[in-house]
Amino acid sequence: MKLTRYQVANFRSVEDSGWIDCNDVTTLVGINESGKSNLLLALWKLNPAREGEIDELHDLPVSKLSTLRDNLGEVKFISAEFMIDKESADEISKEVGANCCEGNTVVVSRYYDGTYKFDYPNGVPEATEKNKADENFDESIYIENLNNEVLKHIPKFVYYSNYGNLSAKIYLPHVVKWLNGQVVTGIDPNKEQVRTLRVLFDFVKLNPQEILDLGQEASSYAPKGVNNQPGIPKKAEIEKAENNKEKRSILLQSASNELTTKFKEWWNQGEYRFRFEADGEYFRIWVSDSIRADEVALELRSTGLQWFLSFYLIFLVESQEQHKNAILLLDEAGLTLHPMAQKDLSKFFDKLSETNQIINTTHSPFLIDTSNIDRCRVVYRDENGNTLSSCNLRQGTDALNEKSIYAVHAAMGLSVSDILLQGCQTVIVEGPSDQYYLNAIKAFLIKEKKIAPKQEIVFIPSGGVKGISGVVSIVSSKAEQLPYVIADSDQMGKDAVKKLHSGLYKDQKVRVIEIKDIVEMDNSEVEDIVPFSLLNRGITRMFVSVEEAAFEDEYDVARPILPQIEEFAKKYSVELGEGWKVELSKAFKQALKNKKHADIPNEYFTKWVKLFEIFEN
Repeated sequence: MKLTRYQVANFRSVEDSGWIDCNDVTTLVGINESGKSNLLLALWKLNPAREGEIDELHDLPVSKLSTLRDNLGEVKFISAEFMIDKESADEISKEVGANCCEGNTVVVSRYYDGTYKFDYPNGVPEATEKNKADENFDESIYIENLNNEVLKHIPKFVYYSNYGNLSAKIYLPHVVKWLNGQVVTGIDPNKEQVRTLRVLFDFVKLNPQEILDLGQEASSYAPKGVNNQPGIPKKAEIEKAENNKEKRSILLQSASNELTTKFKEWWNQGEYRFRFEADGEYFRIWVSDSIRADEVALELRSTGLQWFLSFYLIFLVESQEQHKNAILLLDEAGLTLHPMAQKDLSKFFDKLSETNQIINTTHSPFLIDTSNIDRCRVVYRDENGNTLSSCNLRQGTDALNEKSIYAVHAAMGLSVSDILLQGCQTVIVEGPSDQYYLNAIKAFLIKEKKIAPKQEIVFIPSGGVKGISGVVSIVSSKAEQLPYVIADSDQMGKDAVKKLHSGLYKDQKVRVIEIKDIVEMDNSEVEDIVPFSLLNRGITRMFVSVEEAAFEDEYDVARPILPQIEEFAKKYSVELGEGWKVELSKAFKQALKNKKHADIPNEYFTKWVKLFEIFEN
């Protein structure tokens, strides 16, 4: 199942967060003490993979503790909406005799007494006719069994706020005991370090007991002498010890090469080489790089490198094993990393999200992917100090909220700097919804190997047609040619194009693209270059309150879609909220992500390729 959104209430600093929409990677951005961690902790306690016990004394808001603690079974602190995938739908249907359908949603809530409540927005899946025909069929028992089966299928949540850095010198007898759950007298190890040691040996496929045994001296193989003293090893024992040490050396060399090769795929801040060494009962990790050839103990390298290595090992191993399909909650990951390494970490999140949804918190602009700014949710406090979250990155006007979103503003500024300094192909669009549509289409065409841009194509929203000239003047200051502009073909867009052609783009008119040149439809906008099938789910969600009609039944493919949405909303008295166009573009981006060429009508696919081929000229 996939988490689509969640809501936190009555949890620490959170009175009611509002619904927080979730993507494959979702980033909660805010200042210290804004309550970002609380939004993760509450979600973790919905269905924790380990630990995560409810602690009403510390989890209930202090101001409400005395009034709520006696009614824990009535106080909900977390609700999460999941979309049911085909595998889960089939298994649930089989186990309880239900007609559970792929794509349906379920909202799972948890209360402070540990109980759960289940709501089915699409209606409770009905029992099969065969199930109903059973003379012992009981509707209430059926619902209870259905809920229990759904609970088995919702993802586990894994919360991380601390990553145990590896030591360079590891005493193997202690490691063997720790990994077997035994206690070493007088030593209380950091459990996060033990966890990292476990995944290290798992990753490189080494057994610490085997490494310890293979390093024994020849005397340990010889029969004991008088008074149980070590005997004098014979030729056979000496040869056995030599062979075992050679085997250990080869195993360590192989494991070192494995880690070096795999680590290089993720860490782009230098060419690092790892070497494992076993000296008696000690296991050591040495590190060198292309600039500093001399080997240095791992613990003497940068804190950032140590952190990333530990983080890398834990997530690469655990996300494929006991946490497979779990949702990873990462609290302030990567703060010790260099800014460029933080950018690499953001790419690492993308790779991890292929198997695990990720929700992370940050206040660093370098951990914000400006190509996927729709992943960001601003976390801020209201005038009473309560934590709130919003996908509207302009939410709030006071100084505190402006500080919360500062990291996003800084990230956008850095993105512009990258464009100026690194020669990206810049394309100015009117608004953020256009940016989302075109970024999604770009990623899709690259994935399908239909385009291979020589330069990174970056779409920058201008805040409307009136802002196009201003943005062009900023991003083109160091460019030989003006950036491309994509303008809607509504009246405001036509006026803007006319003005650009007669002024700034007088000698470069071909770099101003009107949408009607792509879709051959008057008054068309970017939304008209995408198939309705990929917009329908988002539109349906907008009009969920309309029972007497469906938008798709009234939709006319020969007319621009946005005016039709507004007409439908007016006809059925639906208030289109602020930013509804952006929300629709996000729904499209999500719908397109797992599609292939064959899923896209050829007329639209051709238009996409035609548009992006323009940028190569």
